Order: sequence, then C-alpha cells, then structure tokens
Amino acid sequence: MPTQPELTLISHVLCPYVQRAAILLAEKGVPFQRIDIDLANKPDWFLALSPLGKVPVLRVGDTAVFESAVIAEYLDETQPPRLHPADPLERARHRSWIEFGSTVLADVWGFYTAPTEAELQARAGTLAGRFRQLESVLGDGPWFAGASFGLVDAAFGPVFRYFDVFDTIDDFGMLDGCPRVAAWRRQLAARPSVQGAVRPDYADRLRDFIAHRQSALARRLEATQALA
Repeated sequence: MPTQPELTLISHVLCPYVQRAAILLAEKGVPFQRIDIDLANKPDWFLALSPLGKVPVLRVGDTAVFESAVIAEYLDETQPPRLHPADPLERARHRSWIEFGSTVLADVWGFYTAPTEAELQARAGTLAGRFRQLESVLGDGPWFAGASFGLVDAAFGPVFRYFDVFDTIDDFGMLDGCPRVAAWRRQLAARPSVQGAVRPDYADRLRDFIAHRQSALARRLEATQALA
C-alpha cells in the first residue's frame, strides 16, 4: 500500500477559510501539521508556496495546494468518507451554497469594518437578508443536507463562529425569524471538528482584532467592555 504524503496546513489563527480545511481534516481523521503565520509579516517560504499570498495553503508532501474550495475538493476526493453528494446536480448545488457562504464571509468582513453606525446597521441588514435566503433552502436538519454532514456544513461553521462573539457585543437581530438557521448554527457549534478548528483563545483574539479597528463595532465593543 503506497505511503500517504504528509499534510501541512499553513494558516492564520483567525482565518475562516483555514477553518474550513481544518474541519474537513478532522472529519476525515487525517493526521496533519498546522503552522500559523503572521499575515502582516509573511515569511519568504510562505510566499514561495502561495502565489496569492493568502491562507490556507495545504502542503501535500512537496506540493502546495491553495484556495479553500480547491483544498476541500482535493481532500474529499482523496480522503474517506466522501462528504459531497454522489449525484452531479446535487453536488453542483452544494458547491453553489459553499460560494454563497464565501459571500456571507465577505459581508461579515464588511460588518465588522463598517466605519459608521449607519453603515453597521446597513451591513447587519444585508446579513439578515442572507440568512433569510438560507432559511428558505434548509430542511429539518440537523445538517445542510439533512442527516449527513457535508462540505457546506464545513463552510458555514466558521461563519457562525463570528456571531458567537458578535452576540456578546450587542443583539443585532440578524438571525431573527430564521429558526432553521439558528438550529443549524447550534448543531455546528457543538460539532467537535468545528470546535477544534480554532485555538481555545479564538474569541479573545477576535475581540482584540475588532477592538483595534477604527469601526462602529469596535466602538460598541469598547462600550460593552466599559460596562463589564
């Protein structure tokens, strides 16, 4: 039996796209090494592996694979169990919702970097709309496709993790009227692979990251901490 190449996940401690890969590696029970880098001071060896200068990068032996969606597809094709649907059309539908998840992550970035209160509220409204769209396609759960955990679930675990911190700052009501999304969020939060995709101090690191931005959310966080 051929020897499996060693896997190394190159990451940043807060990157949600890295979390997608870490979740899948855990779901498949694949041993791997994880190396965190400072994206503000990228080492030369990393830039040689990542043409776009972004994480995640999965080093498979001596070969570098980059972009989270590509890494996810590679892992699903090479490491059992398969988490994508067997039917080509359903598989394509799942890929579409993974891309939707990436759009939601971009909206999350816009939310926590919004410079004014008015823009913060507008960004919250955009996210609320995204979650209503999700609500319309989710079934009875517990996962996106029902009984089976899949790549869409791995893509959304990092999305909802942000809201565990946002909810400690204020009630933005972004999941109001979305009981299926809320239930999915709870299931993902309890999943060991999702829990283990970040360091134990992730929430504190995210709060610190937000606090150092010139944003409306940073000002709300400061006010919350002043009352604590």
